[in-house]
Amino acid sequence: MHSPELIEFINKHKFFWWYVPKDKLNNLSLESIVEVTLNYGKLKDISALFIILGEEKVVDIFFEKISRQRHNFFPRTKHFFELYFKRHVPKYSDR
Repeated sequence: MHSPELIEFINKHKFFWWYVPKDKLNNLSLESIVEVTLNYGKLKDISALFIILGEEKVVDIFFEKISRQRHNFFPRTKHFFELYFKRHVPKYSDR
């Protein structure tokens, strides 16, 4: 179950998941939330996600997702956040 802050974030941005029935929104995986927010969110949305989940958790999910053969990050989004996280998150700065 998600935290109340994350549920509020999901409900505030439910247009990101227009294809998900409203009663299933609270069952979204963290991977889905991170992926869609990084792909479609504005800076304010991404910052809010970092505050709610923690930047390190978002980064861990991001790098785990892009290590798979198939993921849904746009090429520009993937490239930008790879560079950003490698520069600004100490855990990944040596990659």
